[in-house]
Amino acid sequence: MTKPVSRYLVCEGREIHVTEWGAEHADTVVAWHGLARTGRDMDPIAERLSERWRVICPDTIGRGLSQWSPDPTAEYCLAFYERLATALLDQLGIEQCLWLGTSMGGAIGLKAAAGMLVGRIRRLVLNDIGPQLAAPAVDRIRAYAGNPPSFATMAELEAFFRTVYAPYGWLPDAQWRQLTETSARRLPDGRWTPHYDPAMAGQFEHHPRDYDQWDAWDRLDLPVLCLRGEHSDLLLPEVAEAMRTRGPRAVVATIPDCGHAPALNTGAQIGLVERFFGA
Repeated sequence: MTKPVSRYLVCEGREIHVTEWGAEHADTVVAWHGLARTGRDMDPIAERLSERWRVICPDTIGRGLSQWSPDPTAEYCLAFYERLATALLDQLGIEQCLWLGTSMGGAIGLKAAAGMLVGRIRRLVLNDIGPQLAAPAVDRIRAYAGNPPSFATMAELEAFFRTVYAPYGWLPDAQWRQLTETSARRLPDGRWTPHYDPAMAGQFEHHPRDYDQWDAWDRLDLPVLCLRGEHSDLLLPEVAEAMRTRGPRAVVATIPDCGHAPALNTGAQIGLVERFFGA
């Protein structure tokens, strides 16, 4: 079984942490996490994909072990994340890649595939994200992401994650614990809180149209697989249907018993991505 390697690179003047799997392989998958999460969310699918591909799982600036931005208003936005992604691929010597993105990570991939990384992203998997978001779901996410709570114990933090991320679908107890431990940090008073800069939620205030990406969608010229959680409140059925019929005409697969966003941790979910990338 392959073991992940932790690496730090300076991209656009900021230190970015990545977890790398399967470094012996030439072909690369970039697996990018969601808004308030870290690259370690990708561990289950990265372990499987690393049997065939090199898998790079970044922590976005302001999340996990990556540096927090000294200029959050300007840098917590898709345009800066796209620049970070481009610098990251350049530094790692990745000329072309396959891209798997959950939520925000998919939005970064969409923007980059139509922009700075056009021609370098060969196939794109969007995990419960599209070129248009449902406003009530954005408000829900902002409510918990912009004001993260703190807890006296790790058990309390895990209980919080089990509640707020229940839409991820089924996770065994060991994965809930791993998710909690890899996305926790202590505050000066010793309490536990999620491991990200709360200022990153300001993206929705300072860049209110960041996730309106139909123009970019219609420019895409590559195969796209969209995974939509059956009960997703962020990627609505009518948006997913429009993704089938315009732009790159995505293949859309519904993931049962999930909302926003599927955890990509079951054999069936991982198999969809694996087959799409291997086609």
